Amino acid sequence: MHKNLTVISLLGALTIILGAFGAHALKEKLSAEAMQSFETAVRYQMYHVIVLLLVNLHQDFSLKMKRKISYLFFLGILFFSGSIYSIHLFSVPAKSIWFLTPLGGLLFIVGWLLLSYGFLKKRVKK
Repeated sequence: MHKNLTVISLLGALTIILGAFGAHALKEKLSAEAMQSFETAVRYQMYHVIVLLLVNLHQDFSLKMKRKISYLFFLGILFFSGSIYSIHLFSVPAKSIWFLTPLGGLLFIVGWLLLSYGFLKKRVKK
């Protein structure tokens, strides 16, 4: 669990760095639409970093449940936000990685559903 919390903390710091970089360095370089896309990637990353912290600190979840949810959200961040960063920061053609963004979104959804199941399972047991 401590490894997860370390990675989550680093992802949180990276989120702030990318958000600041986008707001200052990319403001003049990206179109309004591209900037909005970049901001969405940063926002989704931060949302999931916060949820990852809560999940990994939640004492009612088993270590196995925490790992499953964490992996889904880590991969969701990598694929969803990472693909958008790659397009806007490294000029990777969107056509070559188009499938990664929705795949990341799907991983987020599955992670949220698993989180919901975890809470429901704990409620039923009590």
